[in-house]
Amino acid sequence: MTLQATPLSPHIGAEISGVDLSAELTDDTIAEIRSALLDHKVIFFRDQKLDFDCHKAFGRRFGELHVHPAAPAPEGHPELLVIHADESSKRVAGQGWHTDVSCDAEPPMASILYLEEVPEAGGDTLFSNMYAVYDALSDRMKDYLKGLTAVHSGKHVYRGRYYEDAQGARHEHPENEHPIVRTHPETGRQTIYVNEGFTTRIRKMNPIEGKAILDCLYKMAAHPEFQCRFKWTPGSVAFWDNRCVQHLAVFDYWPQVR
Repeated sequence: MTLQATPLSPHIGAEISGVDLSAELTDDTIAEIRSALLDHKVIFFRDQKLDFDCHKAFGRRFGELHVHPAAPAPEGHPELLVIHADESSKRVAGQGWHTDVSCDAEPPMASILYLEEVPEAGGDTLFSNMYAVYDALSDRMKDYLKGLTAVHSGKHVYRGRYYEDAQGARHEHPENEHPIVRTHPETGRQTIYVNEGFTTRIRKMNPIEGKAILDCLYKMAAHPEFQCRFKWTPGSVAFWDNRCVQHLAVFDYWPQVR
């Protein structure tokens, strides 16, 4: 099988056609999908029909499934996170720029989001290429950032939102350190790994100085030239590489359901 990839922007994103993700895919097809993910950073599939088991089976073809440290999961499916917004929602998951669960000691390599119901208009998701952010930095700034680590915390993100599961068990709010400049293990490219959602400070740095550096990197991540924007339709799937991508869910559709 040869997949067809239609780029969404010069830097990031492509729609993939010619594959049914609920089917038992061959190793060659999985290799093509992985290659497209590495090339485009985030890839999209439309008109899919996935139940929980199919969703997990597809994810397992790329590695061990991650279990969210705080969010409740559907019964019997701890690897899944349900995203739902309606007229009672005051905010939605992912409203700010972030990398998924970067507060974990070993954050998930990628995320696979499947939407069954979408609003009539709005509810798009933006994705930003963190390779491009690194490449746009001056050589002096690149050298300065190498060797620095940043603290990523889930406390301020999860507290008050994901506190107890159905059995009343308390969830953890992890906090861990990661290099600001990381080397992607598959492509070998340098990428920036800080985000507004989880990163709280640069280790061993004056807080005012550290905040100025982080704010600069956040502003660059939000630059439109490094992004693509995906308009959801029912049955769409987004598959993005958390090692080099940030994303933001636009909450502009209240009180509709997404």
